[in-house]
Amino acid sequence: MTTSILARNRPADTRRTRDAANWLGLAASPTFALMAWVSTNDAQSMLCVSEPGPLPIGGMTFMYLLMSFFHLSPWIRLVPALRRQRMQSTAQVQGD
Repeated sequence: MTTSILARNRPADTRRTRDAANWLGLAASPTFALMAWVSTNDAQSMLCVSEPGPLPIGGMTFMYLLMSFFHLSPWIRLVPALRRQRMQSTAQVQGD
């Protein structure tokens, strides 16, 4: 996670709160993916199954997969930041 100049001047409590929110944002997508996997396995063990719909997955599984996709944005923002950080550390090593 990158920090701006304004973020460095904020009190430590504000930065800790923002960092906690960032970690929660990163935890959302894998959590929903896990819930989709669990609900898929749970749906197969049901005794009373209605007729299958057009998709091979049930309503809750589909909803959890959608939620997982909608919460991917923190991961998408993290990849370029990590790449920039790696490039900067490589440049510092080569410059020394």
